[in-house]
Amino acid sequence: MSQPWTLDDMPSQKGRTILITGTGGLGFEDALALVRAGGDVIIAGRNPTKGAEAVRRIKERSPQASVALEIVDLGDLASIEALAKRLKETRNHIDVLINNAGVMTPPTRQTTKDGFELQFGTNYLGHFALTGHLLPLLMRAQDPRVVTLSSIAVRSANVAINFDDLQAERGYKPMPVYSQSKLACLMFAFELQRRSEEAGWGLTSIAAHPGISRTDLLHNGPGRRSAQGLLRSFLWFLFQPVAQGALPTLFAATSPKARGGGYYGPDKLGETRGHPSEAQIPRQAMEKHVAHKLWEISERLTGISFDAQVPPRELSGVDATTIRREG
Repeated sequence: MSQPWTLDDMPSQKGRTILITGTGGLGFEDALALVRAGGDVIIAGRNPTKGAEAVRRIKERSPQASVALEIVDLGDLASIEALAKRLKETRNHIDVLINNAGVMTPPTRQTTKDGFELQFGTNYLGHFALTGHLLPLLMRAQDPRVVTLSSIAVRSANVAINFDDLQAERGYKPMPVYSQSKLACLMFAFELQRRSEEAGWGLTSIAAHPGISRTDLLHNGPGRRSAQGLLRSFLWFLFQPVAQGALPTLFAATSPKARGGGYYGPDKLGETRGHPSEAQIPRQAMEKHVAHKLWEISERLTGISFDAQVPPRELSGVDATTIRREG
C-alpha cells in the first residue's frame, strides 16, 4: 500500500452490524474503532463481568456508541449454538464477523467442555462452528465479510497440521500447539473463500494478524511469571500498542481494498509492527488438500455442515439474493 492505512481511512460503518469475539485487547480496540465509525457492534465473550466493563468503557469514550454484549464460550459447542440461535431471533443479518478471541500457550494441556485440546478447540474449532452457525445471517447481508485472526507464529517452517495427534493427546508443547491452532485459522480463512466462490455464497473471507502487540494473551496464558509473561512485562517497548495491532483486522473488515482470500499484517520489522499490508503466507497454509481434509474433520468434530446452513436458493419462487438485498 502506498500510503499507510489508518483509522482515518476507515469508511463509515453506519447501518452495518459487526460481531467480534473477545471483549479485551484487540477485540476491545476493534469494537471501539467500529462504533466510532457508526457500526452496530456486538462483542461476544465468556466473562460477563469483563464484557460489561468493556461495554462501559466503550460508551464512556464514545457516548453515541451502539454496542451490545453477548455471552459465549468458544470452548463449548452448545454455548456457540445458543449464541447463534439468539442472534437469529434478534438480528436480521450480520455484515461482518471478526473471529478474534483466543487463548495462548497454557503451560499444561487443558481441554474444552467438548474434550478438544483448549487452544485448538477455542482458537480454531470454536470459530469454525460459530461461522457455520452464522452463515444464514451473513448471507442476508449486502457484502458480508468474515475476518479470521491468525498469528505471526505460523511463519515457522515446522508448523503444520498434525493429523496424527490433532488434539495433542500424545505430546503437548504449548507453543507448537498454539501455532497449529493459528495455522488452522489461516487455512480456514482461505478455504472459506474458495468454498464461497465455488458455491456462490457471496461471502468474502479474509485473514489478518496483529504482529506483536501488548495484549494480555501472554499474561492470561502461560502467566505473568512465565518467561513469556516476564518478557511481555519488562520488555513492553518491543510490543506495539494494541490499537496499532488492531489495524490489520480493521483494514480487513472495512477497507474496499481488502481482497477475499487475502492475508494482512503489519508492514515493519518482519511484520511485528507497523501499518496494514499484505502479509507473507507460509507455504503450508496454501496446501489445498490439507485445508480440505481439515475442513472435513472440523465439520465432523463440531457437528456443523456449512452446506446444510445455506438458505435454499429459491423460497416460493423468490431468489435468495433478492431476499438478501431487501432483508
